[in-house]
Amino acid sequence: MNLLISSAGRLSALLALSLAAGCSSLGGAVNPAKYDSMTCAELNTAVGDTARDISQTAITRGKVANTSVPNWLLGGTRVKSAVAKRETARIELLKQRQEAIVATRANRCPRSAG
Repeated sequence: MNLLISSAGRLSALLALSLAAGCSSLGGAVNPAKYDSMTCAELNTAVGDTARDISQTAITRGKVANTSVPNWLLGGTRVKSAVAKRETARIELLKQRQEAIVATRANRCPRSAG
């Protein structure tokens, strides 16, 4: 009985994780022009926000990769792999966005004097 409850809990966690990852948006292509109108403070905030998003996505990807999928769950390994790949793609997009923000900031904002 405990084995059945434990397996059901894992199945529920895996399904919830795949649904949550499926609902996350990858967004569109990186558009550097939208950063041209931002102030230096806004660019700094955007760099921090993007770095936080990269970290959170990497943590999620690690949790997915370390999830133990029961053998009887057909397609569970494929779902796990697909979710991890989606998170990897999201990290790559976030890195591109961060590079665009950093490049804009480097061109427009003076270096701090400290």
